[in-house]
Amino acid sequence: MEALAANISMTASAARRIAKVLEKQPGKTALRISVEGGGCSGFSYRFDLVDGQNADDLAVTRDGATVLIDAVSLPFIDGSEIDFVDDLMGQAFKINNPNATSSCGCGTSFAV
Repeated sequence: MEALAANISMTASAARRIAKVLEKQPGKTALRISVEGGGCSGFSYRFDLVDGQNADDLAVTRDGATVLIDAVSLPFIDGSEIDFVDDLMGQAFKINNPNATSSCGCGTSFAV
């Protein structure tokens, strides 16, 4: 299968949080981010802990943490930065997506 080429990055904050979460989840090796239809703006991000990589996944790694993105979701988040924020509104993974033309207040739903 042809290797996927994409411009997706992960912040140090996201890498630290992924590693911390995976430490407490025996058998899980990566965070999978996918894009699904639905959500208040048209598409939504889905985050799952997984135990392996599929043949069509793009793997983004930093500081020992791995994020997997499937080939179907990749065009929707190409060029994005995966971040983890901890602020007054709470803690959450955040996708800084240049392809999104709009997003909802919760930050997990977007339109392209």
